[in-house]
Amino acid sequence: MIKLLFLMLPFLLAAESLQSILEYAYQNNNNIKSSKYIKESKLQEVESQKSGYLPAVDIGASYTNTSNRTVFQIKDVYAGYARAEFDIYDGGARSALVQKAKDEFSSSLHDEESLKQELSLEIVGDFYAILSLKASLKAKEDAKRSLQEQLERVRQFRGAGLATEDDVERLRASYERALYEIESLKYKLLERKSSLELKVGREIESFDNSYFKEADIGDIETQDAVKSLIYKERALKKSADAIESIYYPNIKAEDVYTVYEYGDIAEDHFAKIDKQNVFMLTLNMRIFDYGATREARESMLLSAKALNEKIKYMSKEQKLRYKLSIDRIKSVKVKIKSAKSALVAASSAFETINEKYNAGLVDYVIYLDALSAKTDATSLYESSLNELQTAYAMYYFYSGRDLEEFIE
Repeated sequence: MIKLLFLMLPFLLAAESLQSILEYAYQNNNNIKSSKYIKESKLQEVESQKSGYLPAVDIGASYTNTSNRTVFQIKDVYAGYARAEFDIYDGGARSALVQKAKDEFSSSLHDEESLKQELSLEIVGDFYAILSLKASLKAKEDAKRSLQEQLERVRQFRGAGLATEDDVERLRASYERALYEIESLKYKLLERKSSLELKVGREIESFDNSYFKEADIGDIETQDAVKSLIYKERALKKSADAIESIYYPNIKAEDVYTVYEYGDIAEDHFAKIDKQNVFMLTLNMRIFDYGATREARESMLLSAKALNEKIKYMSKEQKLRYKLSIDRIKSVKVKIKSAKSALVAASSAFETINEKYNAGLVDYVIYLDALSAKTDATSLYESSLNELQTAYAMYYFYSGRDLEEFIE
């Protein structure tokens, strides 16, 4: 016994819970990694826009060569300069762009969380679908073994003249059908497992049973997908404000300090300047552009209105899906109760009919019907149990909560 447990230990350790699968997916799913990079880029954009409040300093150099000069011109002039610029007032463009960047960053945060929760729901669906398929596969394999035993038994009876060829062929047809259904289930299982592994980011050898807590949520919270759109709408409005700022006075201060060197000229050349500092204060305000700025701003505001309508729709959809998820849980619980009763009845009936069949009191038609009923009832019951877990996941998802918080 100890040796057997020792041999089975690697398989037991390999079984993974839904919680561990989700945690790994959060760290390794390529789409989530992509959303993290987008979030980081939006954070850098916030810092970039904040830097716009600080003066900009440039340095540079130039060389000028002039031919056919007048007496006031110098042939070779070398210059090096430093220029500092500072926007004293820009009509509110900078503050609008900073807030726009912050809103886009907030949106990216909720995009990441929304993606995680949507991925969680998809993984939950795959996880319990796999468990249901495994249960159905086990039921079919059990039925196949029973059919194989009865087929061998009837073949022996036929050899002794106690069964007909028709009896054998009928059982063989049912046995072959069971093999066909088993192969179909194996492929469905492989397909669903591959889908799950793609989302998680690695292979999964075996699955441990996992369950959701039965908790009363009460009020729902706005989903991250909706929150993301809210911040996107705000960002568009701030973009519109930044565009409109061109109609307000824009005041800029600029200071340029230049050092000159010259080619071959006389020391007392009256046009020679060694150093020069130029300070300039400018004011600019657009008064007419054929409506280009106004139309660009209106385009932004229309995009914001479009997002607002989508926000309203998604909010309504969340509430509707939340209510449906409550009804689904109630419905599945009723189905589980019925499926359990059906399984008990089908199992009891099969035991009785199997004994009668072995004793030759009933024919193979009744036996096959009883075996099929038991197999179907087993699959139905296991599937309904897994369906309840998926229903709980949808309930928590549409309530705006994190699924992993409710996994036991």
